Amino acid sequence: MYYPYFRGKLFELITIRESANVLARSGFVPIVEPVKESLSGLNRTLTSVSDASGKAVVIVNPYHGDHCDDGGGISALLKDGYLGNSAITAGVLLRKDMTIGEAVECYDQHKEHNPTFVHAGFTEAKALAEALGDKLLDTRNVFFEQHCGKLYRKHFADGTRILVRDGFKRRRNADHPSVEEFSDLHATFADEGMDGFGDFLIVGDDYTEGGGPAYAVAIHLTFIDPEKDNAMYIYHFVSTTKDTPTDPAGKFGEALTKLMVRLDSRTSNLLDPTSTVCSKKHNLISALIF
Repeated sequence: MYYPYFRGKLFELITIRESANVLARSGFVPIVEPVKESLSGLNRTLTSVSDASGKAVVIVNPYHGDHCDDGGGISALLKDGYLGNSAITAGVLLRKDMTIGEAVECYDQHKEHNPTFVHAGFTEAKALAEALGDKLLDTRNVFFEQHCGKLYRKHFADGTRILVRDGFKRRRNADHPSVEEFSDLHATFADEGMDGFGDFLIVGDDYTEGGGPAYAVAIHLTFIDPEKDNAMYIYHFVSTTKDTPTDPAGKFGEALTKLMVRLDSRTSNLLDPTSTVCSKKHNLISALIF
């Protein structure tokens, strides 16, 4: 049901690996776009997912990172290590610059890995659906909402459909408001005619390789507000010090203090990990997005 989208940096792969058992129990399916040349970390992560009886989708033609010009290494990894393993499927990223022929060719090359189409700017929805024919019934289609309107998505109504929304508003840490809406897809995806939902966590869809010293440190933490139809919101706990790139540990402490004050207020709707009445889905979604 839930399909979080990860760009496969080291810390993201570790997150999936260490959460593999929880992901599997909850039926959550991470989508990973590998961005680093070395695939050893990805392989360890996929092994952990498989050992936990979970599922994952691996993009075989990434748009970002070291494999954007040639995904052959990723395809080889899936063929050598996960052929016949239904837990690990290939993701075909459908971009604006792809032709129908290229899309179908990539699908055919990975048909033994039960390909999932990830629609991320592709414009020929009707032509692709027609080219797939009866195979469309067995396809899973993940739509980046900013690129795929309802008219686009309707061509794949016979397959499984997942809607991914970028709920994180990227800005300087110092400019974040204290709280804002993140997403309501977890509560409304069925109303959209979808079979599941996803997001880009608190990283957002924007991809960057790195960054400089932070003048402000922010801790982002999501919560569900029962007073607002269970929509998901996000707190931004920003350090008080914002005018120097020095002392990141001290600034983290400032942000953490603000988080604890909000938690101790007992009115924050933040998940208490010690509570036995908390929703398991809310627990995992919050843990991932944090």
